[in-house]
Amino acid sequence: MALPSPTPAPGRRASHGPSDAPPRVLTIAGSDSGGGAGIQADLKAMLALGVHGMSVITAVTAQNSLGVQGYWELPAEAVRAQFRSVVDDIGVQAVKTGMLASIELVETVSELLSAVAAPVVVDPVGVSKHGDALLAAEAVATVRERLLPVATVVTPNLHEVTQLTGRTVEDESQMLDAAKALVDLGPRWALVKGGHLEGEAADLLYGGPDEVHWYRAPRYDNRHTHGTGCTLASSIAAGLAKGESLPEAVGSAKEYITGAIAAGFALGAGIGPVDHAWRWR
Repeated sequence: MALPSPTPAPGRRASHGPSDAPPRVLTIAGSDSGGGAGIQADLKAMLALGVHGMSVITAVTAQNSLGVQGYWELPAEAVRAQFRSVVDDIGVQAVKTGMLASIELVETVSELLSAVAAPVVVDPVGVSKHGDALLAAEAVATVRERLLPVATVVTPNLHEVTQLTGRTVEDESQMLDAAKALVDLGPRWALVKGGHLEGEAADLLYGGPDEVHWYRAPRYDNRHTHGTGCTLASSIAAGLAKGESLPEAVGSAKEYITGAIAAGFALGAGIGPVDHAWRWR
């Protein structure tokens, strides 16, 4: 018995064969068992923004709305094999890195990315939303010396700015100097995220004296913001894969994450995630 053909959604044409593949973005990060951050957040954001997400898992976390109960790194050979499997066959148009956990994994990923022509968005994950360490203290120098020089853009929050540069940012007036200090470490651009400051949610993108861009959005009174950093970085990578300039990609990512934060929802007994599907609900 023949099955009926699926009915296309309103406004969509029926498709009966292969179509052009969407832009391809690779995330290299840790798995979040609660689904709010890490690989899971990256892939949800990529789907929402119209790109094909692929993954290299660096670590597995036991994690929920209350915090990180533990994590286990994958061997460097497993990370290398995942990367080669995807890049050599499918190819990538942008890469995003997140939790890398150890010196060995930072060195491995830095080496792999040094031979990739696609833009690289580095989210230098140091701690979780709950304050749990996700990067060994001794690996911070390796991020600074090996990973940042292969980055197109680095996207630290203010805690990570201090980790990487030694600078403390207490208000917006200090963000530009922090961004300059980051660019001096090797990335082409630095996006300093001011989400932990008072007032508007203001971020600063710096790529040199003639490339200073501010992005502002309302601050929503919503504590459910798990996955914010992962989601913003993967959204920037999605924009780059679609051919946007970096300032354009940051602008569209800022709009997307602002909506996701506003729609963040309670999950479990602690901090819930941002809503990656807010545009569909």
